[in-house]
Amino acid sequence: MFPKSNLTVTCWMWRRMRKLFLLLSLLLSHAAHLEGKKDNQFIWKPGPWGRCTGDCGPGGVQSRAVWCFHVEGWTSHLSNCGESNRPPKERSCFRVCDWHSDLFQWEVSDWHHCVLVPYAHGEVKPRTTECVTAQHGLQHRTVRCIQKLNRTMVANEICEHFAPQPPTEQACLIPCPRDCVVSEFLPWSKCSKGCGKKLQHRTRAVITPPLFGGLQCPNLTESRACDAPISCPLGEEEYTFSLKVGPWSKCRLPHLKEINPSGKNVLDFSSDSNEQVTFKHQSYKAHHHSKAWAIEIGYQTRQVWCTRSDGQNAMLSLCMQESFPLTVQSCIMPQDCETSEWSSWSPCSKTCRSGSLLPGFRSRSRNVKHIAIGGGKECPELLEKEACIVEGELLQLCPRYSWRTSGWKECQVSLLLEQQDPHWHATGPVCGGGIQTREVYCAQSIPAAAALRAKEVSRPVERALCVGPAPSPSQLCNIPCSTDCIVSSWSAWGLCIHENCHDPQGKKGFRMRQRHVLMESTGPAGHCPHLVESVPCEDPVCYRWLVSEGVCFPDHGKCGLGHRILKAVCQNDRGEDVSGSLCPLPPPPERKACEIPCRMDCVVSEWTEWSSCSQSCSNKNSDGKQTRSRTILALAGEGGKPCPPSQALQEHRLCNDHSCMQLHWETSPWGPCSEDTLVTALNATIGWNGEATCGVGIQTRRVFCVKSHVGQVMTKRCPDSTRPETVRPCFLPCKKDCIVTAFSEWTPCPRLCQAGNATVKQSRYRIIIQEATSGGQECPDTLYEERECEDVALCPIYRWKAQKWNPCILVPESVRQGIMGSNEACGKGLQTRAVSCISKDNQSAEMMECLKQTNGMPPLVQECTVLCREDCTFTTWSKFTPCSMNCEATKSRRRQLTGKSRKKEKCQDADLYPLVETELCPCDDFISQPYGNWSDCILPEGRREPQRGLRVQGDSKECGEGMRFRAVACSDKTGRPVHPSFCSSSGYIQEKCVVPCPFDCKLSDWSSWGSCSSSCGIGVRIRSKWLKEKPYNGGRPCPKLDLKNQVHEAVPCYSECNQYSWVVEHWSSCKINNELRSLRCGGGTQSRKIRCVNTADSEGGAVDSNLCNQDEIPPETQSCSLMCPNECVMSEWGTWSKCPQSCDPHTMQRRTRHLLRSSLSSRTCAEDSQVQPCLLNENCFQFQYNVTEWSTCQLSENAPCGQGVRTRLLSCVRSDGKPVSMDQCEQHNLEKPQRMSIPCLVECVVNCQLSGWTAWTECSQTCGHGGRMSRTRFIIMPTQGEGRPCPTELTQQKTCPVTPCYSWVLGNWSACKLEGGDCGEGVQVRSLSCMVHNGSTSHAAGHVEDALCGEMPFQDSILKQLCSVPCPGGKCYHYTWKASLWNNNERTVWCQRSDGINVTGGCFPQARPAAIRQCIPACRKPFSYCTQGGVCGCEKGYTEIMRSNGFLDYCMKVPGSEDKKADVKNLSGKNRPVNSKIHDIFKGWSLQPLDPDGRVKIWVYGVSGGAFLIMIFLVFTSYLVCKKPKAHQSTPPQQKPLTLAYDGDLDM
Repeated sequence: MFPKSNLTVTCWMWRRMRKLFLLLSLLLSHAAHLEGKKDNQFIWKPGPWGRCTGDCGPGGVQSRAVWCFHVEGWTSHLSNCGESNRPPKERSCFRVCDWHSDLFQWEVSDWHHCVLVPYAHGEVKPRTTECVTAQHGLQHRTVRCIQKLNRTMVANEICEHFAPQPPTEQACLIPCPRDCVVSEFLPWSKCSKGCGKKLQHRTRAVITPPLFGGLQCPNLTESRACDAPISCPLGEEEYTFSLKVGPWSKCRLPHLKEINPSGKNVLDFSSDSNEQVTFKHQSYKAHHHSKAWAIEIGYQTRQVWCTRSDGQNAMLSLCMQESFPLTVQSCIMPQDCETSEWSSWSPCSKTCRSGSLLPGFRSRSRNVKHIAIGGGKECPELLEKEACIVEGELLQLCPRYSWRTSGWKECQVSLLLEQQDPHWHATGPVCGGGIQTREVYCAQSIPAAAALRAKEVSRPVERALCVGPAPSPSQLCNIPCSTDCIVSSWSAWGLCIHENCHDPQGKKGFRMRQRHVLMESTGPAGHCPHLVESVPCEDPVCYRWLVSEGVCFPDHGKCGLGHRILKAVCQNDRGEDVSGSLCPLPPPPERKACEIPCRMDCVVSEWTEWSSCSQSCSNKNSDGKQTRSRTILALAGEGGKPCPPSQALQEHRLCNDHSCMQLHWETSPWGPCSEDTLVTALNATIGWNGEATCGVGIQTRRVFCVKSHVGQVMTKRCPDSTRPETVRPCFLPCKKDCIVTAFSEWTPCPRLCQAGNATVKQSRYRIIIQEATSGGQECPDTLYEERECEDVALCPIYRWKAQKWNPCILVPESVRQGIMGSNEACGKGLQTRAVSCISKDNQSAEMMECLKQTNGMPPLVQECTVLCREDCTFTTWSKFTPCSMNCEATKSRRRQLTGKSRKKEKCQDADLYPLVETELCPCDDFISQPYGNWSDCILPEGRREPQRGLRVQGDSKECGEGMRFRAVACSDKTGRPVHPSFCSSSGYIQEKCVVPCPFDCKLSDWSSWGSCSSSCGIGVRIRSKWLKEKPYNGGRPCPKLDLKNQVHEAVPCYSECNQYSWVVEHWSSCKINNELRSLRCGGGTQSRKIRCVNTADSEGGAVDSNLCNQDEIPPETQSCSLMCPNECVMSEWGTWSKCPQSCDPHTMQRRTRHLLRSSLSSRTCAEDSQVQPCLLNENCFQFQYNVTEWSTCQLSENAPCGQGVRTRLLSCVRSDGKPVSMDQCEQHNLEKPQRMSIPCLVECVVNCQLSGWTAWTECSQTCGHGGRMSRTRFIIMPTQGEGRPCPTELTQQKTCPVTPCYSWVLGNWSACKLEGGDCGEGVQVRSLSCMVHNGSTSHAAGHVEDALCGEMPFQDSILKQLCSVPCPGGKCYHYTWKASLWNNNERTVWCQRSDGINVTGGCFPQARPAAIRQCIPACRKPFSYCTQGGVCGCEKGYTEIMRSNGFLDYCMKVPGSEDKKADVKNLSGKNRPVNSKIHDIFKGWSLQPLDPDGRVKIWVYGVSGGAFLIMIFLVFTSYLVCKKPKAHQSTPPQQKPLTLAYDGDLDM
């Protein structure tokens, strides 16, 4: 059936189809993947915007997080979401900083009218039936955030940072609607007699007009036909005739063609032929420089008809009256305002590069050559401004400005002391807390790199150029106070030694005593007293033998003569053991004879130690003495050696035999640090602080020898070894030269000319940045310079010079005769005059110069009248008669009739032609009434001087007697307001007032310090203040007081424990108690004298025993015993051995004694040694330093606050709590606490510091009642601590003087004047009056002279308008202008009659609405265009910056907009918009399988389904083609392809 070649092709196709099948499989799987992606759709979700960070202002940045979310809500990797529609993570924002509150504010409008709350269905009809008293309504207002500087609108979020947005709506009440109420109709008018249809009418009046949306008034007139009209005979109907006048034609010059209108009904001179007449026409030519400018007088005409009551025209003769209306009159040919060409654009106000966000401005102007006359076109705008942007890489960037400060000035403590006590005056150096100031100025910011190179400090500029809060010009400071050091009491006098033990010379020496510093001095002037005193002595010895004696050994036997071993040690003056070779020769003997008592001998004790010296020095009256004694221990027996006499039991010796005149070194204060020539080279190499002028120097002081109670003596009298240093090294302070800023720019001289001959000065200043110190270059004397401005032009004075009026110009004779048929040249006309602008020296000047200095131009043309023969003539008015002093008096003037007028009857009518005029005389009686409230009490101003810095202590009074003011409203006898100077020179009534002075809390002075609470060791000293006066009127509050209204201060104190000590004399001999005189041994008593002495007293005299420690009082008596001859005698007990410092109870201490005489019997003697355990606080003590708590912060006597010192004291305390001498702790080498004083700070009490009052502001109103002016002051430094609080009154107000308000007031329109006609076109006029009032709505205005209101502000067109009076009969219509809706700034305007017919005439042309909407003023700003709303808007990419009056100021580029190349001067740089329709057409054909929302598009399904069907068909076909035929079939069966084909298409 198929050829073999076909089978080959078919098989080849099968193999190709396999590949196609694979491709389609991939396509289907991709479609399935897309479907899966549809099911697993991912979307971007942004988080909220974060806070605006970065620079203050528009340079801020906001960021947010962006996540990729599955639609089921779980987050996924960002790659699953498409990058194309990823929301932005950052955006620019306006970062609001705290100081922006001075730049932005909410601006709210007044509340709008109250509007009814709508019904549920939206109707807002007044609910009259439901309303009882009032209805609920809503008021709205606009609220916007504005920038204070230029009143431009910004985002509300900026203002919300400081204050919540004010509400934009509020509830209000609307009074119930009041419908119009009319009276009843009056009776019908009578019907006139005669034939034909007659009408009668009736009227009613308005009683109450409609209010608050009530119903309007109904018709006030009604008319109806009369009953039973009488029919007129045919052709004899009765008509009324009216003279109808038409409108005046345009003004024109006379025509060549003259028309004689006789016999015609209508006079028509309205053709607009341009043919000129040949006769000479009068005109006025003002020679304005070289160009002639003519005021041409033309004429204008109007039609006159005679109309019948049925609307038909009739013969003029039927309407003739006595006075026929004028049909021709003179007029001014209209001429438009003529201006010069625009001047060239001024340079851009910005000459530096600052980007397109802050454009500059440029302007151009033109001058008026001729003003408009005769209803010509008025002058256009004469000044034009526009924004400009200067671009270019070569331009410098615009300067930026920042606040700078000088160095802090010296600290002034006196300011705070004067606050505490106004009567304080300096009595010595002051210290502690104070206030220091500095200059704060604005200067140009310099880049860091340039600042390093620039040596000159930036010059100061205007403070307004710096934005943000200025740095503080004042701060608290501290001058360190000086305190003297605290020293201990004197030690005992030392031995007499050579001045220099290394080189002993002569026989003169010194005895010395020392004291040590307990607390160091503080501050620069802190002083320490001398620590060493000396007295001269004889026979000084630097080294001496110290001999100790041993026990007495008998030479033979057990008693009798014997010897002691002497042990000698050589010691220096400090008690240290040294070599024996240094001590004087010969050395002491090694043995010393002694005697041991035998059994019957008298036994005497050892000598006691020498007592302390009775005096610390010797004077003329007494010497110091020491004593020692021994006592009888046992009496002698029979044959024994007797006891020595009582005189031999005591020994005396002199001590402290030196003079009481001590010597010590005194020093002067250290001098200033100065350079030392020896160390100059060292300084140069050190380079101290990197500056050659700093380094190490020397300080010197004088040293002199002082003798107590005498004064300065020769230097050699004092020991040279203790001489203080006279030179010490110091750090040289760095020399600092004075640094001043460069002078500021000269204040600008006025660019414009100045009126008068006053001298104008300009000034400049500079500021001291750093004062000179340490010998640096001093500051210049001149910090402020002033000079007169040169070449200041005096403003030339220009004025209008008006010539005499020219003769009256009437309508040309030929025209007058042709129209009116009259030959007499009389009637109304116009006359002109020349008006020129001249200077002070009568030189001709440009008209613009006079227009700038005056409000208008004198009239060039005025109406005039040429009297006709029939007119009345008069003499000129006489002068007014003089006025008397009486306020009721009048003045008058007269005139008389002249010529034939005296005989004319009509001229005799005094009502029409008065011959006398009377006016009231001016009255000098004025009535004054106080107005408004009293002002605040205003204190007299102090002398005011210009100060750039801080006025720390105000020179103006803050309290006391002042004045308060109340405005005066002054009026004349008729009640009209007049200037207050007629009633009061100042416009105020004044009275004295008092601002109560604040009284601070007053405390007494500190009491003297009380005595130390402890006589030994550490105690407390207290002093106190008590309340004297409580504060009132805002005075400084009191500190915290106790219940007794006192303030206490406590400091630790220390009393030397050995300052008062008990002194004991030697024991008396033992008195036996046994009454039997025969017995001279046994127990007895002995006594001694004790006294309390002051150890510091050189005399050693006794003091009150209560001063000594009563717990340590020594016993005055004690028991004793005399051994009998046969008894054993032991020596006194020796001292106990020392316990270890730890007081270990397992350790024993021991004491011994030895046998002095053995007993006769064989009995043993008493023990010779004793031991006891070392028990704490019984026989063993430990010692430790005791430190007090820190004292309160102590200030110097002259310091009010600031840096002080807190101290604590050190004492030595025994373990049982008993205070002991400091020596005890020092002997144990205990560790002392490091710091005994620390610095502290007492908060400064600062009263509130205020600036001076600003100048009074301008009055809030220019005239009338209710004006107020105010002044303010500012807090420079707030209250600190318990200072005087800031007053609540920071603003003062007073009422302005009540000056009268003068204003032009337009009167009501008059009735339509037809000038002789009965109906038709006429003129309405209204008057312009100068009125005076006091600015309140309740006050009625009164007429005053026009001169008080100044130039008339209105043109004639506002005082005159066209009108029409309908003629009687026929049908009356009224005409109104109609307009369609706006369409692309255009609309259709037509005139419609009251019956609905559109007509071409009838409506007043002056009232025609505009058909083309134009922006006024025109949109001439760059990138602006006229919007549908009739206002100027900005193109795409620019935002509108509006003026305060609602007009566009300029277009500012929006940051980030695409239009980068747009330029102010070349608008062609703007990008043109792309044809978005073509773009949208092709946008849908792009092969994108997914929709933007992630769904698979329909065409994907279609393509996939179609491809699948094709694939099935191809598989089936290839199977049939490629199937192998069976072998046994020789012939294939007959096929019916057509039938098969048909059968396969049974559905067809």
